[in-house]
Amino acid sequence: MSFTDFIVSNFNEFLSYTGFANATIPNLIMIAVGAFFIWLAIKKDFEPLLLVPIGLGIILGNIPFRGDAGLEIGLYEDNSVLNIFYQGVRQGWYPPLVFLGIGAMTDFSALIANPKLVLIGAAAQFGIFGAYMAALALGFEPNQAAGIAIIGGADGPTAIFLSSKTAPNLMGAIAVCAYSYMALVPVIQPLIMRLMTTKKERLIRMKPVRHVSQTERILFPIIGLLLTTFIVPSGLPLLGMLFFGNLLKESGKTTRLAKTAGTALNDIVVMLLGLTVGCSTQASEFLTLNTIFIFAIGACAFVVATISGVGFVKIMNLFLPRDKKINPLIGNAGVSAVPMAARISNNLGLEYDRHNFLLMHAMGPNVAGVIGSAVAAGALLGFLS
Repeated sequence: MSFTDFIVSNFNEFLSYTGFANATIPNLIMIAVGAFFIWLAIKKDFEPLLLVPIGLGIILGNIPFRGDAGLEIGLYEDNSVLNIFYQGVRQGWYPPLVFLGIGAMTDFSALIANPKLVLIGAAAQFGIFGAYMAALALGFEPNQAAGIAIIGGADGPTAIFLSSKTAPNLMGAIAVCAYSYMALVPVIQPLIMRLMTTKKERLIRMKPVRHVSQTERILFPIIGLLLTTFIVPSGLPLLGMLFFGNLLKESGKTTRLAKTAGTALNDIVVMLLGLTVGCSTQASEFLTLNTIFIFAIGACAFVVATISGVGFVKIMNLFLPRDKKINPLIGNAGVSAVPMAARISNNLGLEYDRHNFLLMHAMGPNVAGVIGSAVAAGALLGFLS
């Protein structure tokens, strides 16, 4: 072989490894989807801490290359760096660590001060069980239906945790769907809240939240852990870490640990979680009819969850005295998108009365929704196993 032939042969071989030679239309579609997620995060400020890693992960996971090259660079190739990171998703390591951070950052005082708000968080979980029935009706297996259903709780880590156990082949679509609807909370919920409430209801002013003692705040994670895990032991990984993080925060003696769990550790885990979830959406796995069904069920579940939360508050008000009525605008916060859903309650309340601050009241059902979605996930996991 002449030197020229050698150069040409090697150059052609090099070209066969490039993304240009291996690109497919589905790859390009998914890369465009990833770019759209990044645009939503940066331009529209839709949950940038989630959508930027997920969006870049979608692009990264759909960079085309020769599958037979043995380069060990793809997410699903053993021993690749991305595959090692992905084990945190596949084996369910990341979600409990995220819950540790959530617990360390969350103030449960609003829920402790007004325990009946937990009922609103529970009511919002109807979206989960409604989605479960819808998924079964569309032909999904019970295990897969459980993973899809948890999208209705608007809780990405819980969706990843449950789907990693029950529907690993659908986990990419489920995770992206869950985080997408979490990011779209400011778009979807206000319309539903306006349609379901009257102007008079939106102007309801609730009494200020009572002061909660440190003893109550310390006892809450311990009692909460015992009550929830005795009911659904299968939810222990999520609930245990949630209440552990909160105890670190409220004990007053482990401030350094709580700060680490709620900042540095949480940020690292969220980055790896978002990136690897995005990477898992390779076109061959993601662009399927099942994905369309999952997004449709997720949308319906999220709407049902919001309607259930707001509607349940309206029902509660029928039995509450005039001076103890609850503003239905906090009903949307029963989904576990913390604290975004609570901020929406507050913003909508201020839109109709600029002196009606609902944030602290809305945090009650909001944190109850976090606990509720973890309990629902544990119940589904225990039932199916």
